[in-house]
Amino acid sequence: MGGRNEPKIFNQHVRQASPLLGLLFLLGIALAGPSGILAWSEYNRALAEKQAQVEKLKAERDVLKNRVGLLNPENVDPDMAGELLRKDLNVVHPDEVVIMLN
Repeated sequence: MGGRNEPKIFNQHVRQASPLLGLLFLLGIALAGPSGILAWSEYNRALAEKQAQVEKLKAERDVLKNRVGLLNPENVDPDMAGELLRKDLNVVHPDEVVIMLN
């Protein structure tokens, strides 16, 4: 007699436990998945790294923008023109001494 009810009870337990197992699985993914709560610290670190890189590139862009402004064909800065002549074409006066810092 007891043997006939055991499969029914087992099936009922499985039906009741399966939604719980599904919820536990989804909770596990929400915690440890690729975009879960535990991955936030890695994303924050990567974001801070990229923001620092963007700031560095902005500073480089500003330096280049300034140099372009100094080389405007309508109003060339004489110091910038002299610097470029000395650096790129090796044009110097005989009495000058050039010290390269780069």
